[in-house]
Amino acid sequence: MQKTNHILDKQEIASLGASLRAIEQKLLKQSRKEGYSKIWFQGEEPYFDVFFEFDQEEIVWFQFTLRGKSLSWDIRKPELQTGNTNELSIDDVSFYAASKTIENDTQIDWAFIYLVKSILETRAEEQIFAKALSLFK
Repeated sequence: MQKTNHILDKQEIASLGASLRAIEQKLLKQSRKEGYSKIWFQGEEPYFDVFFEFDQEEIVWFQFTLRGKSLSWDIRKPELQTGNTNELSIDDVSFYAASKTIENDTQIDWAFIYLVKSILETRAEEQIFAKALSLFK
């Protein structure tokens, strides 16, 4: 299992938050269901992504990946789940973006959860990130 340092200074946290940019919606396969949408944000740093799925303005799925770590939430099992991605592994399959896999942690990585929350808080004035922060309560 991969261990990463989740302690970043305030400047690096602010920089990560500021680097998140929405990706063109037509790049995402959208559902035909009325009121259902997907939004993808990509950070300046490699392997830094935030994904949202909404149903009628309500988050139904959320995933945050950074430096080989993952935090996800699903309305069907509404609790935060941490894990590791294969993005930092070097093998033939890892070179294809669509091949990202996530292995859930057996114990929640609270340090990573607090890091994700602090990054999202840098954008808390934006409705989408404010909604994501409500998942941390």
